Amino acid sequence: MSGYQEFSEFYDLLMQNVDYAARADYLLSLFEKHGSKPASVLDIACGSGNLCAELVRRGVDTVGVDASEAMLAKAVEKLPEALWLCQDMREMDLYGTVDGAVCILDSLNHLCRTADIAQVFRRTRLFVEPGGLFIFDVNTPYKHREVLADRSFVVEEEGVLCVWRNRYLPHSGEVAMLLDFFVEDEDGRYERYWDTVRERAYSERTLRRLLAETGWETLAVYEDMTEEMPTAECQRMVFVARSTRTVAEASGKIE
Repeated sequence: MSGYQEFSEFYDLLMQNVDYAARADYLLSLFEKHGSKPASVLDIACGSGNLCAELVRRGVDTVGVDASEAMLAKAVEKLPEALWLCQDMREMDLYGTVDGAVCILDSLNHLCRTADIAQVFRRTRLFVEPGGLFIFDVNTPYKHREVLADRSFVVEEEGVLCVWRNRYLPHSGEVAMLLDFFVEDEDGRYERYWDTVRERAYSERTLRRLLAETGWETLAVYEDMTEEMPTAECQRMVFVARSTRTVAEASGKIE
């Protein structure tokens, strides 16, 4: 996984079209639809903390976990009173449990092995209360194959130009991304920064299997920002899973 050391400086600028308020409302509506009203939520791969901030505004206590110190530094600036943990999502170790968990904006796609996905599911189950929900989204194989593919994109904002180049690996469903940032300084000259990101797309069937193997019951799979089944051209799927962990298990020692 990329450490997002350079990307963190420009993440919020490049993600400014993401409506985090609407996404927070959507996630909470899914919790409610499936019988949950969480007072506390774990945000896995929380990035610069935008979703956490929206959940806090809605009265939900949040714990943000991210492997990037640079990303978390941005999050702390926005919401210093929240609990932020610099941890790899595969090795999460919370101080207690939460009512539910979320992982959004394709963060799980950055794990390119099914064993790593399964490990995240196991760790999340340890810290979600019995019967609690885990809601996450993923880029689909269709998006990797047909939308990202071997394409290049240019994003230009005031003082920053980003050139985003992809290389699609059909044998694994992965997309290797090279991000070049050109930042204007006070003299009108541009300095170049770069970062790399690698993502893998997983099928709905694979993710359902991994959830079942790690103690989760898949309740629903939706097309992003809807309550409809994914279509053949769906670019992002949203999974709602319930922990099958029992109260007896939860009272035992976490290993």
